[in-house]
Amino acid sequence: MRGIVVRAWRWLMRGCAALAWVLPVAPAAAQGYGSAAVANVGLPDDALLPNLAALQDRLEEQGWMLRGQATFVWQGNGRFHSPYRGEGSLSPAANARNTLSTDLILGRQLWPGAEVILDASVTRGFGLSNSVGVASFPNNEAFRLGSTEPTFFVPRAFFRQTIALSADTVEDADPLRFGTTRARERVTITLGKFSVWDIFDDNLYAHDARTQFLGWGLVGAGAFDFAADARGWTEGLAVEWEDGRWGVRLGAFRVARQANGLFLDPAITRAYQVIGQLDRFWEGGGRPGAIRLLYGLSRTRQSRWGELPPDGAAPFAINPQGYRLKHMLAANLEQEVADGVGVFARLSWNDGRTQNWMFTEMDRAVSAGLSFDGKRWDRPGDTAGLGVNIGWISAGRRRYLEAGGIGFITGDGRLNYGPETAMEAYYDWRLAPGVNLSMDAQLIVNPAYNRDRGPVPILGLRLHTAF
Repeated sequence: MRGIVVRAWRWLMRGCAALAWVLPVAPAAAQGYGSAAVANVGLPDDALLPNLAALQDRLEEQGWMLRGQATFVWQGNGRFHSPYRGEGSLSPAANARNTLSTDLILGRQLWPGAEVILDASVTRGFGLSNSVGVASFPNNEAFRLGSTEPTFFVPRAFFRQTIALSADTVEDADPLRFGTTRARERVTITLGKFSVWDIFDDNLYAHDARTQFLGWGLVGAGAFDFAADARGWTEGLAVEWEDGRWGVRLGAFRVARQANGLFLDPAITRAYQVIGQLDRFWEGGGRPGAIRLLYGLSRTRQSRWGELPPDGAAPFAINPQGYRLKHMLAANLEQEVADGVGVFARLSWNDGRTQNWMFTEMDRAVSAGLSFDGKRWDRPGDTAGLGVNIGWISAGRRRYLEAGGIGFITGDGRLNYGPETAMEAYYDWRLAPGVNLSMDAQLIVNPAYNRDRGPVPILGLRLHTAF
């Protein structure tokens, strides 16, 4: 197994080096988590639907926003080695699943700097094996609460106030904001329902499963148990200050009532997550970079590992004895290293004393990769990426899984422990303005930290359109 990891890593690095040599490329465009739409940029005649683009421009002049997106993802894996399996296992049989997500963004400007945003979404589909069996699951568009029929919900409904502190401006084509420029120094207050990832742990090259990497460990810091319900959303307050060189972001959020639960805990003074993030931006030799340092504290009804016998005598989904704390850290780096070639890396850690509750089952993680833009090979709008995430678990979680315990994402009934490694490569083609098609390949070694199972090759296709 170790030989497989070494060969796969060498293949990944050789591919990175080859692409960096043969693809002299141009700078990447900024993304945002979840690509709920695209910003209102350019002439209407350049859009796929000029009449719709002209309507959007007229509405925005009147203080209204109308934007949207749709993303279809198909993924499949062949048979792989699996001498046994449990309730939390990825199925070893040949398998294929697909997901579809759609968003319609409606917004209204209230007064200068103030806006209300509503995101109406319809989703359907399932992840492979109903989104269990891999801690760095291969499709961040997969829904833990999958459905065969279209399901409507509202992932975002928030108020935001931006307070300008400087007269000079910077480009910021945020699809969830009016306009394409902001004051260089500003304070932003966001209150309502949204994703923690809308504000925290951003990365230019690896943060959006609709246009970049699909794997969970490459979209965000794998060992940071970000506040969310089972669909990935929460309610809370965030305050941000930034001036182009530094940024400070603070947030307080509601947490799930149960492990991987759809409903948020109603006891907001006893159950919560707080996050602080310090950003440093720079430009050396004309090449931009950034580092983000995060600290998080969760208080949920999670159990310590000693309170969870693997025979199920104690409930896994909620601790009847009350609330426990979890401390978390993450570092997030991005750097342009050549024209249009960017590198990224994340390190993340949690104290490992209690269950992970909302994101995934990972207690230590490191991820890194490269991103390439396609302008210099006459494919403007194309992007290619190569990345890897390696995840570890704490001693308490390891003992629990070795004894046959089942988590909300992992659990094979027994465990021959090894770090889980997820490698991914993708190429994203721009077919037309606002329409992109991607090919994606992943290799999961030691899925769910089990050397006895896998490796698992996964192929995928993604079709994304936004307006």
